[in-house]
Amino acid sequence: STQSTWENRIPSHAMPPKNSQAQTGAGQKRARKSEKAAKLPPPKVQKTEEVNKPAKANIVTVVEKATKPKDPSQPRKEKKKVLIVASRGITQRYRHLQSDFISLMPHSKKEGKQEAREPYLINEVCALHSCTHGVYFEVRKKQDLYLWMSVSPNGPSIKFHVLSVHTMDELRLTGNCLKGSRPILQLAGFGEDAPPHLQLMGELFKQVFSTPNLHPRSKPFIDHIVSFFHADGVVWFRNYQVCAPEQVNGPPSLVEIGPRFCLNPIRIFAGSFGGPTLYLNPHFVSPNKIRAAARRSKASVFVNRMMAKKRRKEHVAKAPLVPDALDIF
Repeated sequence: STQSTWENRIPSHAMPPKNSQAQTGAGQKRARKSEKAAKLPPPKVQKTEEVNKPAKANIVTVVEKATKPKDPSQPRKEKKKVLIVASRGITQRYRHLQSDFISLMPHSKKEGKQEAREPYLINEVCALHSCTHGVYFEVRKKQDLYLWMSVSPNGPSIKFHVLSVHTMDELRLTGNCLKGSRPILQLAGFGEDAPPHLQLMGELFKQVFSTPNLHPRSKPFIDHIVSFFHADGVVWFRNYQVCAPEQVNGPPSLVEIGPRFCLNPIRIFAGSFGGPTLYLNPHFVSPNKIRAAARRSKASVFVNRMMAKKRRKEHVAKAPLVPDALDIF
């Protein structure tokens, strides 16, 4: 037949095996799948007791890690974050001062503007961002700046009136430092011999402005000094760069970086952004009263001039001039 003649002409080694599925691509895939299935071990059937059995080993390891004593030689990471927020109506200069604060503190967190009449709501924002401290720039009448520093959420908190503000861009000083480097805090007038309210103030400055050790945003360098001086009833803030000595074995020099401002303490509260009063500054005068006194001093000039005119009229009415008979002109 035709099929037998065709098979006789093709060599035996080129002929496909009879009754085989390897003649097509689909057959080859099925053959490979069957070989893989034959090599796999049979599935294990877990008993009901083993399935419901809790993983005690994992719980034990977690408890051991939690209760394992820490190595005292390893440095301890201090978890601290400062929230910096401003009120609505902040001016350009005070907004630049807020930016200077953020650049000075790599452990800070900036937040949007808040209502000036509700500073206690900042505690909720601190809780949302896991912040331990809060710095609030409160601006009134677009000219008066009040600075709040607080430990969230339980306090205490201090309210300052900020005076003589000069930002980094405004001063254009020659000093410079690495952004994110840890500063050296210098507190003059806040020691053990100072009154209790100044000691509390110095401790709050230390907690807010000190960068935590091993903070991810900080740099392992110390090249500037943040200074707080208490003199004349106010706190003077300065920021200096530590420069290398010009001579060999000479003392290092300090160059001011900025910003500059003065903090006049108003009141210390027991709570965060409010609460019972712990200290009230008796020498503080509101800027509204100062402006009112200046307006009254200007108004006194006008009042004095009007009173002089009135006295002149009364004098002329009491002593009129008698006409002279010889005066013919």
